[in-house]
This record gives sequence, structure tokens and C-alpha cells, in this order.
Amino acid sequence: MVLPILALLAIIAVLVIGIYNSLVSLRVKIKEAWSQIDVQLKRRTDLIPNIVESVKGYASHEKEVFESVTQARSALLTAKSPKEASEADKMLGGALSKLFAVAEAYPELKAQEGFVNLQKELSDTEDKIAYSRQFYNTIVRQYNEKTAVFPNNLLASTMGFKPEEFFEASESDKDKVEVKF
Repeated sequence: MVLPILALLAIIAVLVIGIYNSLVSLRVKIKEAWSQIDVQLKRRTDLIPNIVESVKGYASHEKEVFESVTQARSALLTAKSPKEASEADKMLGGALSKLFAVAEAYPELKAQEGFVNLQKELSDTEDKIAYSRQFYNTIVRQYNEKTAVFPNNLLASTMGFKPEEFFEASESDKDKVEVKF
């Protein structure tokens, strides 16, 4: 009689340990994925002062645009959570759009090699950010699914595993892009 009870308890213990370890593993992967987004966002914020300085030389009267880019960059650098970073990233995206709209008005700037290289670097960084966001959201989805399915949900809630937030695109990121020649 004792042996079947011990066997059942051993199976339950193995199941609980397995669920716990898989949740911990996914939580670590979420932190790693967030770190990759953070690295790319930092790379972008490092490029921005160079781009701003390039444009400033041609459009010194666009003070408001430069200030909005600087404020958005600062907000991104001080963001403490994925939600804060997402909001700051939205703000920075809008500010950069305005900055590049100003740059479009200066054909000699668009032809400057340094500016073109900076734009290329920024474009490459944007691609890496997009990939990192996608990877982060995939891991968050896996984690959130794992914490929501039975019997994991019983253990996850009692062990303090809470759903994570996705990194969401801003409304401006969803706008249709117009290309004019």
C-alpha cells in the first residue's frame, strides 16, 4: 500500500519540478531576449546623435525636431521595463520620422556620404530591432501559454509566475508608408 503512494508522490514531484524548471527556463529566455532588444535600442540611440549633427549642419532652424529626437532618445535610455521602452521607442520612431522628413528637404545632405552611411547603419539596426522584438514576443508567447495551460496554471500562479507583456508596435509603425518619386 505504501509503495503505490510513494510512486504517485514521486511522479507528482517529478511533474512539479519539470513544470517549475521549464517556467524558469522560459523566464530566463525572456530576459535574454529583452537584453537583445535593449542592445539594439542602445545601438540605435548611439547612432542618433551623429545623424542629428549631420542634419543640424543643413537645417539649423529645425530646433523643435532636434529637441524631440533628443527627448525621445533620453526616454529610451532611461526606460526600465519593456512597456516603458516600447512607449519610448514609439516616441523615438515618430521623432526620427520628422528628422528624416527634414533631411529630405536638403538634397545635398541626402547625397553626403557620411549621412548615407549613418542612414544605412540605422536601417540595419532597425532590422535587428525588428528581429529581436519578434524573438522576444515568441518567447513571451511560449511562456504565457505555458503559465496558462492546465495543470501548469495551478503551479505557476502559486509559484509567482505572472504573464509577461509583449513588445507592441506603435500605431505609427502600422501606418501605410508612402513612397513618392
